[in-house]
Amino acid sequence: MKVARWHAARDIRVEEVDEPSPGPGQVKIKVAWTGICGSDLHEYLAGPIFIPVDQSHPLSQGKAPITMGHEFCGTVTELGEGVDGLAVGDRVAIEPIFACGDCAACRDGKYNLCENLGFVGLSGGYGGFAAHSVVPARMVHKMPDGLSMEQGALVEPAAVALHAVRLSQIKAGDKAAVFGAGPIGLLVVEALRVAGASEIHVVEPSDIRRARALELGATSAIDPRDSDAVAVIRAATGTGVHVAFEVTGVPAVLPQCVDATTHEGQVLIVSIWEGEAAIQPNYLVLKERQLKGTIAYRNIYPAVMALMEQGYFSAERLVTKRIGLDDIVAEGFEALVAEKSQVKILVEAPE
Repeated sequence: MKVARWHAARDIRVEEVDEPSPGPGQVKIKVAWTGICGSDLHEYLAGPIFIPVDQSHPLSQGKAPITMGHEFCGTVTELGEGVDGLAVGDRVAIEPIFACGDCAACRDGKYNLCENLGFVGLSGGYGGFAAHSVVPARMVHKMPDGLSMEQGALVEPAAVALHAVRLSQIKAGDKAAVFGAGPIGLLVVEALRVAGASEIHVVEPSDIRRARALELGATSAIDPRDSDAVAVIRAATGTGVHVAFEVTGVPAVLPQCVDATTHEGQVLIVSIWEGEAAIQPNYLVLKERQLKGTIAYRNIYPAVMALMEQGYFSAERLVTKRIGLDDIVAEGFEALVAEKSQVKILVEAPE
């Protein structure tokens, strides 16, 4: 079958590999759609970050070359021995987390903080940029009948955003800022609406992405190229926002997020970083601010799909391009590098 595999930075190849079969406790999926994630783009531009190269991942047993793609959905075509609660023909979204189940975080129910955390399509396994995938049955979530397959491919990134907002100290009526209006940033805007934020100020250089943020419910959309974003936010809110979400991975933005918060404010770092970033610790100390990180999600897919049924996290508003697997480099990864107007690009699986 045809897949897209990461070999090295700037080296993703569409290749033929053997079609997988499910083992005990596994499910085979005919992939429908897979989104290109910001994490995929980081791996393309500057990897390896998550991708194991020299040693196999301890849970997936995989290493480069890796079949990429972790934001995916499809239809169950085969059940491995011992799988129940699922049937051939079920439409499913994949929660692509490898977790050991035995470390302290896993025992605490926080499997996204596993000591050996990994992701299908990044750490090994059968990623979604393929005709078929095989995953453990525990990764499979049935989709409501009312959700399209395109919506299914957005469950994973929407889960990142909703988990970040849940993890923050935001309360109904609070004010928030979102630095970066890429796919995750825009989904954070919608999750903040769900949480009852009274003001949502978005900072983003792309004209099209700023307009999209306003369509999704942002109070304001600030272009940092022609104004002091922190000054604009502080003027609009009086003393700053209660929570600022960093969704860019750009080192210069992190101190701006801190400065945009009020006393006892919080900065939630949602991005995956390619390098280091610096802040002046006194900016935290003298205002008793908090700096917190968030990774992936846990126990949240059903809530995401329920919100999708209510109209949140809509594919119609977020998907800007649909391509075939053969075009994944030129029309997918390179388009995301060159065209900041792109939001979410979906890749349709080959037959």
